[in-house]
Amino acid sequence: MTDELTNEEVALTLSASTAPPQEATEPTTAAPRSRGADTRALTQALFGQLKGLQPGTPEHNRVRAALIEANLPLVRYAAARFRSRNEPMEDVIQVGTIGLINAIDRFDPDRGVQFPTFAMPTVVGEIKRYFRDNVRTVHVPRRLHELWVQVNSATEDLTTAFGRTPTTAEIAERLRITEDEVLSCIKAGRSYHATSLEAAQEGDGLPGLLDRLGYEDPALDGVEHRDLVRHLLVQLPEREQRILLLRYYSNLTQSQISAELGVSQMHVSRLLARSFQRLRSANRIDA
Repeated sequence: MTDELTNEEVALTLSASTAPPQEATEPTTAAPRSRGADTRALTQALFGQLKGLQPGTPEHNRVRAALIEANLPLVRYAAARFRSRNEPMEDVIQVGTIGLINAIDRFDPDRGVQFPTFAMPTVVGEIKRYFRDNVRTVHVPRRLHELWVQVNSATEDLTTAFGRTPTTAEIAERLRITEDEVLSCIKAGRSYHATSLEAAQEGDGLPGLLDRLGYEDPALDGVEHRDLVRHLLVQLPEREQRILLLRYYSNLTQSQISAELGVSQMHVSRLLARSFQRLRSANRIDA
């Protein structure tokens, strides 16, 4: 294939590379290799054309769009690695396509590097940046996040080797970590969104966690009362504050308080009555 293709040749090659596969008359392993070779050859030819075109011109935009279309399978392949993230695959592919466009704009065919080798880190990096900056609303320690990537990779390898989902113990043995660390990593890897306590549970029709786990705290009403009493006590003279504390906090009788302060029990009774009167008059709730 030459470095320069006519418009008709580019259109025919692109159409052939994206058309639905026909019935194979050769072994099935030959078709993917042929399509991959056609895509690489088409990509190389299109970059040869793109190099000689002025950016911003209609012809440059047409060739650039053909490059994007021809290499979308690369984006889908990279996006499939993030299928376990519970994000819509269409969104992941869209983000990966942005990375593909950036790679196309920065690629230099004269360096002798295959475009898929150059583009893959850019596409994957764009997807990872999307998950890091826009998806995760729950902060996970960096160490757990990095370990979760290893756990995910080990799970895929062991699944392929055993033909089944590996156990926690098998993953821990593979990575030489404890089972608790494996479980923590799995939980951390799924912590992308914070669910509202008032949100109804999907599927089971149950009310939200707030309705199921919440209860009426019997001591809740006392919080405001304690705050009110604290505010009123500081308005009393110091001696009357002490008498109230001895009577209702230390649980002393009036005779014990009189002995403690060196005054008569009758005087203690008068001071208590006067204190109650002041507290009632200053009580903004009763007022």
